[in-house]
Amino acid sequence: MWEKKETNRSSTPMEAPVRPTKTVPATGSNIVVNIGQSILVKGELSGSEDLTIDGQVHGKISLKDHNLTIGQHGRIEAELVAKKVTILGHVSGNVLASEKVEIQEGGRLEGDIISPRIAISDGAHFRGKVDMEKVAGSDRTAVAAQAGQSVKGATAGKALA
Repeated sequence: MWEKKETNRSSTPMEAPVRPTKTVPATGSNIVVNIGQSILVKGELSGSEDLTIDGQVHGKISLKDHNLTIGQHGRIEAELVAKKVTILGHVSGNVLASEKVEIQEGGRLEGDIISPRIAISDGAHFRGKVDMEKVAGSDRTAVAAQAGQSVKGATAGKALA
């Protein structure tokens, strides 16, 4: 009456048990905020997170201890203050970086740079002056504050195109 069907377990593929993954909340140092192509900001941006901008900003961007990336579609008319600034789009304004300014291929900067290190790739455009301050780890804030005053003075006398 009851027939026992024998299955050949070796012929069926083994499936691994599904286990839920654990999501680890991001800490302040791992957060990257993105401003998309359709966003226009007029005024001052400041924060304590890394920032990538593909939109437009007119004013000032201040991320003193964090990285700022201007994406390929980014169009910036602003004073930039950050730990590291990477430019792939167009920037018109002065740049202060406590670690490095990098203008990559296709990137364009028209303004002065104050930074201990700079890198300008082939195919990038730069028009302005460079002041390379040597920054020690503990003196970074003091030099950035001093350089920030220089950048403000230079920006005040220069109209953004």
